[in-house]
Amino acid sequence: MATFMLKLVLPLLFLFMIPPKTAYAEFEQWCVADEQTTESELQAALDWACGKGGADCSKIQVNQPCYLPNTLKDHASYAFNSYYQKFKHSGGSCYFRGAAITTEVDPSHGSCHYDFIP
Repeated sequence: MATFMLKLVLPLLFLFMIPPKTAYAEFEQWCVADEQTTESELQAALDWACGKGGADCSKIQVNQPCYLPNTLKDHASYAFNSYYQKFKHSGGSCYFRGAAITTEVDPSHGSCHYDFIP
């Protein structure tokens, strides 16, 4: 009887030892340029994000993975997301004076990877 109980209880104990997987998919958000923003507003927000904002804009430079497509909207989206991911847990937002919005669709494309930090 003891052997039977051991065979029954032991597998159940192992199930309780396996930690549950964390599902981030429901909460993943990226920050991208709002399609309705004017080019002058996008440029000003991009300049701030890559300057005083502290975003990592190295990947949108010439010959880097996120340079193409070489559009203001695409470069601004990458910079906005870089800032947002870096500072969202310490008060940073995805606002940029109305030039950006959050999305749950990963904007990564080709060799250009947009970071997501849980």
